[in-house]
Parts: sequence; structure tokens; C-alpha cells
Amino acid sequence: MASAVAGSSPADSAGRTAWARNLGAPVRDFLSTETGGALVLVGAALAALVWANSPWSHSYESLWDTRLALSLGGHVLSASLRQWVNEGLMALFFLVVGLEAKRELDLGELRERGRVAIPVLAALGGMALCVGVYLVVNVGGSGAGGWGTAMSTDTALALGALALLAPSGATRLRVFLLTLAVVDDLGALLVIALAYSDHVSLLALAIALGLFAVLVLLRFAGRWREPVAVLVGIGVWLAMFESGIDPVLAGLAIGLVTSAYPPARGDLERATELTRDFREQPTPELAYVAQRGLTAAISPNERLQYRLHPWTSFVVVPLFALANAGIHVDSRVLSDAVSSPVTIGIVLAYLLGKPLGILGASWLGTRRAFGGARLVLTWPGLVGTGVVAGTGFTVSLLIAGRAFSGELLAQAKLGVLAAAILSPLAAWIVFRAIARVPASVRARQLGRTAAQLIDLAEDVDPARDHIRGAPDAPVTLVEYGDFECPYCGRAEPAIRELLAEWGDDLRYVFRHLPLSDVHPWAQLAAEAAEAAGAQGKFWEMHDLLLAHQDELTPHSLRRYAEQLDLDVERFADELRRRAYAARVGEDVASADASGVSGTPSFFINGRRHNGVYDEATLSAAVRAARARALASSAAPAGV
Repeated sequence: MASAVAGSSPADSAGRTAWARNLGAPVRDFLSTETGGALVLVGAALAALVWANSPWSHSYESLWDTRLALSLGGHVLSASLRQWVNEGLMALFFLVVGLEAKRELDLGELRERGRVAIPVLAALGGMALCVGVYLVVNVGGSGAGGWGTAMSTDTALALGALALLAPSGATRLRVFLLTLAVVDDLGALLVIALAYSDHVSLLALAIALGLFAVLVLLRFAGRWREPVAVLVGIGVWLAMFESGIDPVLAGLAIGLVTSAYPPARGDLERATELTRDFREQPTPELAYVAQRGLTAAISPNERLQYRLHPWTSFVVVPLFALANAGIHVDSRVLSDAVSSPVTIGIVLAYLLGKPLGILGASWLGTRRAFGGARLVLTWPGLVGTGVVAGTGFTVSLLIAGRAFSGELLAQAKLGVLAAAILSPLAAWIVFRAIARVPASVRARQLGRTAAQLIDLAEDVDPARDHIRGAPDAPVTLVEYGDFECPYCGRAEPAIRELLAEWGDDLRYVFRHLPLSDVHPWAQLAAEAAEAAGAQGKFWEMHDLLLAHQDELTPHSLRRYAEQLDLDVERFADELRRRAYAARVGEDVASADASGVSGTPSFFINGRRHNGVYDEATLSAAVRAARARALASSAAPAGV
């Protein structure tokens, strides 16, 4: 945001928003989206199948069974390449999954803890019914012991499929599915630890738990904590590896205890000071101090996501698919799989057990005996999400490799691959059907869901706030802006287009957030706008200031006052006395209370708008907010 680009000119990044240049949550950029990662994962799985059925098929198993050993003194850590991928690199993938879940718990939809209950129940119900369906098909058979293969949703594939199939802006569906998938992963990894691990070393496990406790306590340490945390995290993984329990569990656990928080104003201002010091004296010492200050302003959770998410999505998970999805397929293998209880059990478990278990457990969660929480999704949306959740791959293949061997392993892998193809196809049909439901029915469904969480700390007050548009509009767009911020200037035409497009359905509120540490005239410009507002010309001054962002000196402000036919002497006197500094300070305090650290920052009906702020994106967000507002107002009382 603007505070992070001090000294840059608008021309430095023409056509790009501050968010696009300073991406805080990597899941919102293509190189970090579930969709892109899922497509690469599918490509890797296809490549593995082609390789395993090519004239060079013998090299497939030969390569992945190659041993790689690390030795230190007399201690040797030895595993096959497939194990290093499955138990080493995949720990990073589960770390990212845990980080994203923790971010939602700290900053997102799940920060209201009551909303966690239903997705957790849904996950447990989906896993339980999956296992139940599989065991019904395989009871008494040779494949009964592999029940754990048919239980876990694949996070990358399921979220990628949801991003492709669900309506744009379906944040609640994504958060619900993410929470469900994390609980699935945790449950499945515990199953691996308890049911599919041999020769567990209690001493190594105790060391892992002790190091994990140290890792949690490090959050209270000083600036030296991060390099120590990395070493301790590696120690946790090594201890888990030696314990005989799948060490990928360590990655998920570490992610779930890594906090996320918005940048604090004080940290950002400190970063600006350090950068300025380095500009004045470009020494190695000041470069290091400035870099450390900039890094410290962002939470460890988001820093780790930013660094790891592209690698896990585009390298680690595809490598896992390449190492595990290769099955030599011929007519005999296919005919055996078609009639195999293992294959059939896995497919039925994911296609029927998973969505029915999710629906049933979610329904129970809404009953008064279980807390009576209101769903955050509509029932049709929950059906679609439940069907998408039937996409299993990563953990399923991990468990299959431990539970089966030989022909049964090939049949299990074919079942997993078939379910991973059929579940998204079934979800596509469901979401297409939902799109055909009459708008009035969808609106009633939406009106019965849980209310939106509010991020805006201070409600809009028509007696105090500056408002453009219909005072009683169903959608309110609040901007915290800085008149000297080039990105605020670039966003202003989009706001005008929105107001013209939505008419009486949208009102726009501007609040001040002058970033004085990087914009020397921003505070004075904000006070000038308030002084003009005292004479009934706030919006006229607002437009002039944003149109002349490089001319905000006292002399220029006086010229604008003359241009607007204000009482210039009164205007100048109020600026001299700083009569409106407190009024601007109130806006700044409300921005701090709302977790705003840069400009422009937007809130739509009290919800923070994360992402780019071009007209098309904002219009889509306004459309969704309008639909929810109208549905809520139309919902029957007491629903």
C-alpha cells in the first residue's frame, strides 16, 4: 500500500494498484491461487501416468525408489526419493495449509469462533461416512484394512475446483471448504500416526512434542526468535521422522500456531524511518536494519505464505503427484479395478459418503442440541461444496502407499484418481443446477445464512461522515484515503464509475488516513478538505485535491479555496489554527481500530475489501453485497 512505496512515483507502476504491487495474502495472485496449483497438479499426475505406461516405465519405479541418505557423524538419515517427497517436501505443503487456516482464524471469517463448529462437524461427518461406505463395500475382504484411504479431501484440488466452478466472490464457500479440508488433513494424519505407523519411538515423539512446545513459546521471544524458530521447526520434523510417525503432521501443526495480524501503524512508520536513514547513509549496517524493520512489519504467517505458497503449489505438490500417481495400466488392471471392492469402495465413499456426511453433520450442527449455529452457506451452496470435497488425492495416496501393496495398491490408486475426476464433474452439475434456481429462491436462502462479520470499527454516521450517493442505499462503500497517495488518485475514477453504475443502490463515504511519514502534505490537505466542508464544499475540494496531488502546498490550497468561491480568509485562518486536526484524527483513530494500515483501503457494507480495486472488481463486490443486503431485509423475522 502507499506506506510501503514511499518515494515511488505513479509512473513507476502505471496501471497497477497498490494491492497488486504489495500482495499480502499470496492466495490472491495467480501464481499463488489454488486454481493454478491444481492445474499443475493435474498435469503432473497425467505425466506420471504417461511415464509409468511408456517404454521407459521401468525407470519410473527405479528413480523414485533410489535411496538418498544424509549422515552426521554416526547418525544416518536414509529414505527413498519418494519418501523424501512424501514425508519431507509435503511437510511444507501442510505447513502452508495450516498457515492459511490460521490466517482465517485470526483475521478472516473464522475469527468468530462460533463459526468454526459447523465446518469441523461437517469434516468429521464427511470422514466418518466415507470410512463407513468403504467398509460396507469391503467388509471381510482383503482391502478392509485400507479404510483410511477413503476419508480425506485434497486441499489443493478441491479448492482449485471450487475456484473454477463456484460463483465469483464465493469467499464463504472457500473458507468453509478450507476449514473442512484442514480438519480432514489433521484427522487423516492422525489416522496415519495411529493406524498406519509401525515401531513408534516414544522417546523421539516426546522430543518432538517438547520442541513443538519451545516453538510455541518462541512467539514471546525477541527479534532473534525467527532463525531459532526455523531450527526448532526442523528439529520437530526430524524428531517426528525418527519417531516413526509421518512427519508431515509437524508442518500442519506448526502452521496452525503461526499467528497472523495486520501491520501496525507504529511498525510501518518505524520501517519508513529506517528506510529514510538508509537513504541518507547507505551503509551495509543500515541496509540490514532497514530490511529487518520492513520484514518485522508483516506477520510471520503472511511472510511464510508469501515465500512458500508458490513453491508448494507449483513444485512440491506436483512432485508428489509425479512420484505417486504413476500406475502401469493395462486391460487386466482396469478390468480388475472395475470389479475391485477397493476401487469401488473409494469411489463410492468420495462421491456419496463425503457429501452426505457433510450435509448430515452440518444439519446436526444447526440443531439446538448441538448449539444451533446458523449456517454461513446456503443449503444449495453446501451441497456443491460437499460434492467438491469428495476430491481426494494427496493424503489418500499417502495412506494407500502404507495400507496396500501390489495389485491392491494399483486398484486403490485408480479409485483415488477416478474419484478426483468424478467429484469435480458432479460438482459442476450441482453448481450449474444452482445457477438455474430462481433469483427469489436464492435470495431467501441467502437471507437465512449467518450475518456478515463486520470489519469496520466505526459505523457510518450521516451527521458526521461525508457521503456521496443515496443516503439510504443498501450498499455502503467506505474508503480510507490520503489525498497525496497516488493509488487513491488512481482509484477515484473507478469510484465515480461505480456511483454512476449503481445509482441509488450505492453510497460512498470518504474518511481520512493521511500517511504523514511518507506524504508531507497529506495531513494539511485533509484539514483543508474539512475546512472546505465547513463551508459546504467538501466534495468539490476532495475532487480538486485528488486531481492535483502534486500541488498540495499551503499556497496551492489557498488557490483552490479561491477557485471554489470559499471565504478564503476564514479558510486560511482555520488551516493556520489547525481547527480540523482533531476531526481528521478521529478518522485516523477509526482506521487504526479497523486494522487499516495503508491507502486506499475499502470496506463494503462493513466488510474489508481484499484485492484489486478496479471498477469491475469493486462492482462485483457491490453486486454481491447488494444481493446479501436485500436478502437479509427480505428474510422472515426470527429466521
